[in-house]
Amino acid sequence: MLLLLGMASLDAASSGDEIIRALELTPSLDNGKKIYPLCASCHHDNGWGKPDGSFPVIAGQHRRVLIKQLADIRSKVRENPVMFPFSDPQTIGGAQAVSDVAAYIASLPGDATPGKGNGTQLAVGKKIFQEKCSQCHGGQAQGNDENFIPKLKGQHYAYLLRQIQWISNGYRKNSNPAMVVLVKTLSAEEMDAVADYVSRL
Repeated sequence: MLLLLGMASLDAASSGDEIIRALELTPSLDNGKKIYPLCASCHHDNGWGKPDGSFPVIAGQHRRVLIKQLADIRSKVRENPVMFPFSDPQTIGGAQAVSDVAAYIASLPGDATPGKGNGTQLAVGKKIFQEKCSQCHGGQAQGNDENFIPKLKGQHYAYLLRQIQWISNGYRKNSNPAMVVLVKTLSAEEMDAVADYVSRL
């Protein structure tokens, strides 16, 4: 039976197990703060990443979302070779470390001035967001912690655009299947427009 499931399914199961364990633990902000310097080497002390989108804003992201993404990266359900060495269990620890550092990052204030696009298609971006994105991500792209839906508000335009493109072309494999279907309906220009609009919320 395990052979029939395939490696991707086994990795997903491993990620799911760690998510459950991390969520059940009581997080320590003090320990999370001690772990965070490993993250700060790319995301900076404030968790705001870089306006060019090479590293995303993580400050203020929902704890459950952060736990899921860390677990997915650690099990390689989400491909991220740059981040894997910094999130590897041998580097930061097990599920307790994931719980702790996620809680600490979630406690940081978000970036009020993220990187933005050229602003030429904001009306188009707003229309797409309201019709196709807001029912899950919320009217102000605030996300939903309980349902593991990330906050997009305050995120860099270039990072948002890259993730939309990766979801569309299948490179990012840990996305909600409903979102994959939706994103595939967008043209390159529409992806750009909605990423620019969301970065300005």
